[in-house]
Amino acid sequence: MADYLILCSGETERHVRAIADHIDQTLSARRHPPLSMEGAATAQWILLDFGDVVAHIFRSDIRAHYGLEHLWADAKQVRLPATPPTPAVSSLPAAKPRTRRVRKQG
Repeated sequence: MADYLILCSGETERHVRAIADHIDQTLSARRHPPLSMEGAATAQWILLDFGDVVAHIFRSDIRAHYGLEHLWADAKQVRLPATPPTPAVSSLPAAKPRTRRVRKQG
């Protein structure tokens, strides 16, 4: 049984997949790859199992439907600090302003 359970949600399948990919890549880079991953094919509900930590990433409407928070109501809740995300592409040069091309009539 996991010591920690993370519940979060995204608005679309793409958003859910992006959250799961970020968690997977961040922890795998620190040599903590998931023991298993379920639901990535449809990305409506992705489960990442890291042993002591299990992350459930839901599409918002699916999370509301299943209401896992109610099953874990007696568990101690820990609020994570809100920190600004680190830019993923900070090493790229700034984009040049785009110029508009106009086709001559006539």
